[in-house]
Amino acid sequence: MQLSKQIHRAGRGILYLSRRKRMPKSTKYVAKVADARGRIAYTDEENAVWADLYAAQADNVQRYMAREYLDGLARLDLPKTKVPCCADISDRLLDLTGWRIQPVPALIGFKTFFGMLADRVFPAASFIRSREDFDYIEEPDIFHEIFGHTPLLSDPRFAAFSHAIGQAGQQATDADYAWLIRLYWFSIEFGLRRQDGQIKALGSGLASSPTELVYAVSSDIPDRDPFDILTILRTPYRIDMHQMGYFVLDDPEDLFEAAERDLLADIRNARGLGLLPNKFPAKVAAAE
Repeated sequence: MQLSKQIHRAGRGILYLSRRKRMPKSTKYVAKVADARGRIAYTDEENAVWADLYAAQADNVQRYMAREYLDGLARLDLPKTKVPCCADISDRLLDLTGWRIQPVPALIGFKTFFGMLADRVFPAASFIRSREDFDYIEEPDIFHEIFGHTPLLSDPRFAAFSHAIGQAGQQATDADYAWLIRLYWFSIEFGLRRQDGQIKALGSGLASSPTELVYAVSSDIPDRDPFDILTILRTPYRIDMHQMGYFVLDDPEDLFEAAERDLLADIRNARGLGLLPNKFPAKVAAAE
């Protein structure tokens, strides 16, 4: 399936998590608050939105997502017709990888985000989008967080990589945050991998996006470059449209080995070299 370049001017299909990792901004959504048992009461309409989102994406992920994501999705056996309870998902993840899910407001800063990852806690926006935003929402919602992120968090290797990103973030300065988050963005959020000679998607932002998942894997528009940490750290990205380029892991072990690197030294090298040219339309600046 080929998509016209007009898609870049038409807006993106679903949600991006990265605004949460930048400085907090305003949102029209109100975080849902868990009760003393860690449970959130969702309305019938909110559960129906989850059910429709799940149904819309179920076939896509089976076709386009990598086996590591699909194995995780099968392990967790997420509910298909109602919003999952974060406490229930935490119980499963604690047994599998020692992680848990904590509901948070959608927009949190870099420092908080990295600190939570370092504690093996994944911050999950607790609201679910409205029907009005069914096809497009920039900020993360519970569908992105649970359907997109938790399958890889159930894999000890990917969970260890996210933990390493959090630990590096705790040692980083404020000026380093925007550089470090690019490694997370182009792997856990929007990474691709080569599987049995085919390109498959790994990232949570792709798993939860019906339009970008197909575009990232099968369109001839974006670049697909080999996974290289220094290049990734220097690559601008956008949060409001499909990416103009992705990075492809020939072997997920290349990502896991990155957890053993001195990522702060990598950031210093990247800062010395500077950002690579911006591939996006010039009228809106890329996130830096």
